[in-house]
Amino acid sequence: MKQRLLLLVFLCLIAVPGMAANTPARAPDGMVVSANESSSEIGVAVMKRGGNAIDAAVAVAFSLAVTHPTAGNIGGGGFLVYQGREGVPVAYDFRETAPAASHPEMFLVDGEYSYERHHLSHLAVGVPGTVAGLYMAWQDGGSLPWADLIAPAIRQAEKGITVTDGLARSLEGVRPRMENYPASVAKFTNDGEPLRAGALWRQPDLAAALKRIASKGPDGFYRGKTADLIVAEMQRGGGIITHEDLADYEPKRRTPIRGTYRGYEILSMPPPSSGGVTLIQMLNILEGFDIAASGFGSADTLHLMAESMRRAYADRARYLGDPDFVEMPLERLASKAHAAEQRASIRMDEASISSPESFNWPAESMETTHFSVIDAERNAVSLTYTLEYSYGSGIVVPGGGFLLNNEMGDFNAGPGLTDSTGLIGTPANLAEPGKRMLSSMTPAIVNRDGEVFMVTGTPGGRTIINTVLQTILNVIDHNASAQAAVDLGRIHHQWLPDVIYHEALAFSPDTLRMLEARGHALKEIDNLGVAEVIVVREDGLEGGVDRRQADGGAVGY
Repeated sequence: MKQRLLLLVFLCLIAVPGMAANTPARAPDGMVVSANESSSEIGVAVMKRGGNAIDAAVAVAFSLAVTHPTAGNIGGGGFLVYQGREGVPVAYDFRETAPAASHPEMFLVDGEYSYERHHLSHLAVGVPGTVAGLYMAWQDGGSLPWADLIAPAIRQAEKGITVTDGLARSLEGVRPRMENYPASVAKFTNDGEPLRAGALWRQPDLAAALKRIASKGPDGFYRGKTADLIVAEMQRGGGIITHEDLADYEPKRRTPIRGTYRGYEILSMPPPSSGGVTLIQMLNILEGFDIAASGFGSADTLHLMAESMRRAYADRARYLGDPDFVEMPLERLASKAHAAEQRASIRMDEASISSPESFNWPAESMETTHFSVIDAERNAVSLTYTLEYSYGSGIVVPGGGFLLNNEMGDFNAGPGLTDSTGLIGTPANLAEPGKRMLSSMTPAIVNRDGEVFMVTGTPGGRTIINTVLQTILNVIDHNASAQAAVDLGRIHHQWLPDVIYHEALAFSPDTLRMLEARGHALKEIDNLGVAEVIVVREDGLEGGVDRRQADGGAVGY
């Protein structure tokens, strides 16, 4: 409770005009900002040895599977946006896929929707994509040997890491959910007792799984012993992933979605991530308003942000899904003309109304993780990946030492189930064999004059897109440093429910009353997102690490 109060007071102070935010980390050459400082250090060490941003990203991603088990993973999936010093940018889609036995009604029991089946069972596990996606990115752009990049994570798992206070608290909180899975209890406790801060935590099964990946690449995960272990656990628990599902998994290279905002180029993920399209749509709407003049945290600025969020999230729910299965009007959604139409419907003196008969979507977990990398050549990586819920399904693969995701929960509940409680049954995001579920992950890169200017991203489920939006607004419109861009208070609106969520003590009571007077419903929450940001300045790099979550680190050289 004391830590929470200190955080809230801190957020309040930095949101008040005239109050200084924390100083950003600074470095002349390269930087990594991630959810774990030791993992960031590993990425920087890779770059010091001559590795590039892709090499560092691979090393950090595997390290986070050891140090940040809430979301760091080899049993999940995600997205990577890469902007090289030369050549065209590329987006790597290693989102999980639905097993071949999947179908739109798989989350129904006797015709009734089952939340447990959808989110908390072996049926909730999608075919993992992380290992294949990282390998594809490394093949395209890496410079150091693959095995060398996984070696630091193997050492961490084998020799052990020191349990931090933040990790100990996190493990204690998730322990009840893991009690049905002996391998999970064995991995995340000390013979059934909580792992305490300061304890040395070794993960030998995970180390062995990482060694197989290091020596055989994706075949060390999708075939052979690790695949056998995954399938055995699926069969034990009633899951449907088969050897064929694992062997058939393929990541995809996609073209990043592009937009512009006040002369800056915005790059982010296209579908099956909804993040890039929705982000650019909101920026296009806001470009027609003078956000800098209205100022950070003013009632006018927050009103315009909320109205832009409302409109973009409505389109997100209506149109977006896996591009291999669904036709989407992406060009129109990301166009300046569409934004102009939406902007014209915004009234400054009155909030719009989100109709409960309109679209909604299923819950997404807040427990993703993001990291940002820039190397000395100004190659940049923005990577967001996840297990879905905190610790995913809670199911550790016996003998494998890693958690499985519960990403199938990001598919819509079932055909025709859309209602005002949050279920949605529209066809664009229903489960089908091989389909990728819709996501909010929004790894983003901002360019200025053709060169990398900013790398940003965050966890946070449905709030991800809005948190990324606000880090960009804070830097471009409010001239914030990387750290201030992360520290400043945040809001979130997602069309339905028709509420502005705002961080506690982040905005003045007068401002909040003015929003209510315009018809906005407000709800206070502890925090929104955990953004990890790097900004390129004339004299080097600035890093902003989000202290809304413990253990993060911005490390440079």
